[in-house]
Amino acid sequence: MAIPDYARTNFNTLLRAAGDGNLALMECLDAVTGDRRYVLCAVGRADDGDFVMTPFGHLADGNPYDAYLPPHPDDLDGFIANADGGAS
Repeated sequence: MAIPDYARTNFNTLLRAAGDGNLALMECLDAVTGDRRYVLCAVGRADDGDFVMTPFGHLADGNPYDAYLPPHPDDLDGFIANADGGAS
């Protein structure tokens, strides 16, 4: 499965922001659940000099190995199932 262009573009933006020292971790509330999230943001400047925080995603709660299933090395469209029989 190919990574879509929007994800690749966002990733490259994050790399540039980190390389330039313009990456921040900001505490936010999830707009749907109201849960506290720690969000990775690129930091820019508006024309008026104010900071602009562009959110890209939040850090995984708890153990990230429990939150994600990696791609399956022998099936380009599949993922490795977890112990609970999740996606494959």
